[in-house]
Amino acid sequence: MKIAMIGTRGVPARYGGFETAVEEVGSRLVAKGHEVTVYCRGEDRSLEYLGMQRVRLPAVKHPVMETLSHTALSSLHLWRHRPDAAIVFNAANAPVLPLLKAARVPFAVHVDGLEWKRAKWGPRGRDYYLQCERLAVRWAHELIADAAGIQDYYVQRYDAKSVLIPYGAPILEDPPLHRLAELGLEPGGFHLVVARLEPENHVDVIVEGYLRRPRRFPLVVVGSVPYRSTHEAKVQRLAASSPQVRMLGGVWDQQQLDAMYTGCATYLHGHSVGGTNPSLLRAMGAAAATLAYDVNFNREVLGETGRFFADADGLDAVLVDAEAKPGALVERGRAAQLRAERDYRWDDIAAAY
Repeated sequence: MKIAMIGTRGVPARYGGFETAVEEVGSRLVAKGHEVTVYCRGEDRSLEYLGMQRVRLPAVKHPVMETLSHTALSSLHLWRHRPDAAIVFNAANAPVLPLLKAARVPFAVHVDGLEWKRAKWGPRGRDYYLQCERLAVRWAHELIADAAGIQDYYVQRYDAKSVLIPYGAPILEDPPLHRLAELGLEPGGFHLVVARLEPENHVDVIVEGYLRRPRRFPLVVVGSVPYRSTHEAKVQRLAASSPQVRMLGGVWDQQQLDAMYTGCATYLHGHSVGGTNPSLLRAMGAAAATLAYDVNFNREVLGETGRFFADADGLDAVLVDAEAKPGALVERGRAAQLRAERDYRWDDIAAAY
């Protein structure tokens, strides 16, 4: 089959969950004999990656219009190079779906998480994303949800069925722990946060909870935000009150990130509005003991391997327990890795697509 994958920044995956899914699924579809075209944006001008054909198209540089404009151009390109099927990532691309319908290309829409709940959007932005959800439900031939919680949401709100296909977890069996020395870190000697500094990722709550009392291990925060943000300023202000909190900003060296996931005492996960979160899966694949914000998505993924918190006081309590029982952390981390290896295999996910 000729399969098009549109709506993301493309491959190689250098940004987020959508791009990682395109790379992992697309390369496996190629290995099964399919012809996969990925629509990309950015500076990389290469024509092929891991057997996938890259089509690079421009986009309007605007927080909302960038993705939508690129997907519109991608859809127009499909008129000349008709694939047998298309996978559209992100319900925010729903306004251009009529172009695909007019081209008579069957397509599935991966709806992502509950984008309208993100605090960075004002009333107009939230209304726009809700309208996109409705349009995706109306026009898509199939909906793909990456978590049972997202499936339930679409049934309850729109009476719409979807196919459950989560993200996969990379299993880190030979981690490059020697890379920790570059950051002045020791294996098992730090708590880790990896998150964009957005309110719904609760990095401020994590830092506040960590600062409730003296800790045995420092807190390392990996993440940034690509615009001026009062939330980021709050996190930076909290972090500046203690030398035990280290703000590393964005880290794009995947090997170094893998070393941190594998070498941390605990991974602290504050995400609350997405479905199956790729960073959480990476932590599980690295056998990291995880303390997660208490929402249905995180409980669904972690199951009995996780510990949960709802506020700064709750995090304080689970951190006290974690630092007092290092042996239990190792056991929970191993259990999480086994769960990831069983339930979140990229081979199975590609087959589901």
